[in-house]
Amino acid sequence: MELIADFAVNYGLFLAKAATVVIAIGLCVTWIVSALAQARAARQGESLQVNHVNERLDRMADTLSHALLNDTERKARSKRRKVEAKQKAKAEKLGKRHESRRLFVLDFDGDIRASAVESLREAITAVLQVVEAEDEVLLRLESAGGMVHSYGLAASQLARLRDAGVRLTISVDRLAASGGYMMACVGERIVAAPFAIIGSIGVVAQIPNFNRLLKDKQIDFELHTAGDHKRTLTVFGENTDEGRAKFREELEQTHGLFKDFVQRYRPTLDIDRVATGEHWYGTRALELELVDELATSDDLMLAAARDGRDVFTLEVQTRRSLLSRLTHQSRLAVHRGLVDSGLARVVHRSHEA
Repeated sequence: MELIADFAVNYGLFLAKAATVVIAIGLCVTWIVSALAQARAARQGESLQVNHVNERLDRMADTLSHALLNDTERKARSKRRKVEAKQKAKAEKLGKRHESRRLFVLDFDGDIRASAVESLREAITAVLQVVEAEDEVLLRLESAGGMVHSYGLAASQLARLRDAGVRLTISVDRLAASGGYMMACVGERIVAAPFAIIGSIGVVAQIPNFNRLLKDKQIDFELHTAGDHKRTLTVFGENTDEGRAKFREELEQTHGLFKDFVQRYRPTLDIDRVATGEHWYGTRALELELVDELATSDDLMLAAARDGRDVFTLEVQTRRSLLSRLTHQSRLAVHRGLVDSGLARVVHRSHEA
């Protein structure tokens, strides 16, 4: 029995050692593969993904038609589609493609830092190199707003299209508030879903202060500045009424810039009526002239395809390391959680629009 027991113990130790070696080798292989993938991604950089929406819609229609039509109807439809394809190919061969306007569809899913602006600027640069007179850009926008300077840059990217004479439509299916509306107002046309949240033309800044706690714990805090207003309010220092007044003055100035920006692109808007920081659903936003039409982005894309226009979605894909991807997804998850709980407007030492 002792011999069997010793054998079992030794065999168990052997299996444990073997498993450890296998796991170590597996980890090394995984690390090497990951390193090679990251190096390859770093060499490749960014890529532009282009999808022809018309082809996807045609496939969906073909699948449904095949189930609904009888043999005679299917043959007639197939024959008609072939004739249309030949006519289109002939027109393109004769250089008449430009008669059918193209619709380029971009996406912006904004967080507090407007991180998606990096992809947006690349997509807009690509479009500006190929866009023709009759083409149009549709931006599917979703954002609860965020840092003023970040959303100011995002809005400036859209202004590049307007300055180049490109027709720009903004579609809001769910949310374009504060900095999100700062972007939306740049569009020549704003289309919103009936229950999309629109507006919130205002500025907010919230700053915690731990000065009393530090004093209670007998902890000194020193802040040295050059310039009377280099730092108005601080997190750890003792804030003054003068500092608070200056900070509120800066907020009002930022709000004034926000209002002027919106008024520039929507001159008929009663800015004093809507720039109160309130938000409205799409139907009410239409009455206030914050938007121009009620519809979804799907309606716009389908209508363009039915009108014979080529619809393309553009997405700039940036290859990130695993750590970068996890960090990015975590940040988005936190932001969406804050939006859902109504806390997305809390910022630290930064104005938010």
